[in-house]
Amino acid sequence: MAQRTKAGRMKVAITFLLLFGPASILVFISTRGCEHKFKELEDFGPAKEYSFTDVDGRKRTAKDFEGEIVLITTLQTTCPDSCAISFFHLNQAIYQNIYANKRKIKKQARIISYVTDGLGNPVEDLSQVEAMLKDRVLDYDPKIWILAKGDAKVAYDFKNNGESLLQEDPKYFGGQSFQELILLLDKQNHLRMVLSGSSEGMIRRMKEHLALLHKQYDKEASKKEK
Repeated sequence: MAQRTKAGRMKVAITFLLLFGPASILVFISTRGCEHKFKELEDFGPAKEYSFTDVDGRKRTAKDFEGEIVLITTLQTTCPDSCAISFFHLNQAIYQNIYANKRKIKKQARIISYVTDGLGNPVEDLSQVEAMLKDRVLDYDPKIWILAKGDAKVAYDFKNNGESLLQEDPKYFGGQSFQELILLLDKQNHLRMVLSGSSEGMIRRMKEHLALLHKQYDKEASKKEK
């Protein structure tokens, strides 16, 4: 598996953005949801009914997370040294923010990270990555950041305008594009955003989209209360 420097990762991220225009999978990361004026994120339709086994051996499905916002990522057994996503920034920008708001009912969200061998294949033993999270993540809560054993490709099996998230090319980590992507799913398991997770900038943008989705639900709740 090819190892990339930070500069190399940035180059891949930029290439990713340049190669795929508005009519391809990166239509998902349109800046329409990034305006300073509040605007609802686009709804790209139902996501796949994903499933997995957690570290305790429990079978989990998308139905278990109905009514919750979910971010789906991958992690590799080589993380954090060699990881498809920017592990440090995912922790600092997204997980720590979710953890800080965990007692606020309207601000709840979870991260589900499928563990792969780096080539996109499922890993049977999650204990190595679990130990890494406990060691590297301040206030790690396995109920918020959930490790998953299973076929991640099912969760990422989404197409838009004829383009798939399951692209294969040596320029991607392990040759699999999905390993570098973060999915944002709403409370109805609809896909609301896809962004590359390989750089700090993209992860911070995902944090902004997560905040927009929370704001949308706050707005809907306030209307119901009137």
